[in-house]
Amino acid sequence: MSRRFGTLILALGLDLALGEPPASVHPVVWIGKAIDAFGTWVDTPWVRSAKGQCAFGVAQTLAIVGGAALLGRLAERQLQRLPESIGTIAAAGLLSSVISVRALVIAIHELEQALDARELVAAREAARALVSRPTDTLNAELLTSAGIESLAENAADSIVAPILYYVVGGLPGAIVYRAANTLDAMIGYHGRLEYLGKAAARLDDLLNLLPARITAGLLILGAPFVGGDAMGALRAVWRDAGATESPNAGWPMSAMAGALGIQLEKPGHYILGAPLPSPDTAALDHAVQIMLSAVVMVIPVAYVIIRLGERRARCVRDA
Repeated sequence: MSRRFGTLILALGLDLALGEPPASVHPVVWIGKAIDAFGTWVDTPWVRSAKGQCAFGVAQTLAIVGGAALLGRLAERQLQRLPESIGTIAAAGLLSSVISVRALVIAIHELEQALDARELVAAREAARALVSRPTDTLNAELLTSAGIESLAENAADSIVAPILYYVVGGLPGAIVYRAANTLDAMIGYHGRLEYLGKAAARLDDLLNLLPARITAGLLILGAPFVGGDAMGALRAVWRDAGATESPNAGWPMSAMAGALGIQLEKPGHYILGAPLPSPDTAALDHAVQIMLSAVVMVIPVAYVIIRLGERRARCVRDA
């Protein structure tokens, strides 16, 4: 087993067993604080125009992503100098902080428990941990839909994409991806400062082009192992993957809708999987099972990519 693959397996195990590290040592929290530090400049006169926002957004994106690449590379070089067992454990701990399987599952279960207890206020509060849309007027079906949509999208953003960028780019690749994704989550939205986040949003779209589509494929492949409908997922992707404003989010979300045999709806924006029935709360637990099956599926994909990279490196050295 290669050191990189062993680090990945250990990182997944650490995330499943322990979840997110404390905020004081969480790299994603540090990235968020670095992004917030740029906020003191946002209301200066030269940033208020659309052109000023775009220029500042590009500079902010380059600084955050470039800094993440530098720190990731430095961390990787230092860890490689340690004894292999210690370095692998330390690298796995760092990698696990940019992968979020356990936290995502816990958030979905909290939403499901509130819905099962018919505590709509608590369910709306739980949904806020998963989605950015207003939840105050959502009924049980729409809250369930929102949770499943978030689960599917985060299967790509918070699990598959960091893993893929790790296997092709090591710790710097995973950390750079997470920095870009965090930037988009914090500033890549519509509103008064919309142009500020354009660069971050476009970079996030670019970095997720392949992972989102690979995640849809993994959900399709993994669905039958937990009672999901692979052909239904394939049909939903073919029909609805492009229905969302995001060029990427529709792929895993439509795959999940078809695999579950339900429709997912964000009112005023899209309906995925119509005319299938709306989801009940049991669909949340089934969605978690399908997501976890996709996580299992990504492991052999990661192994193959790592082995191909190692073979290519040997060929280059021997040439």
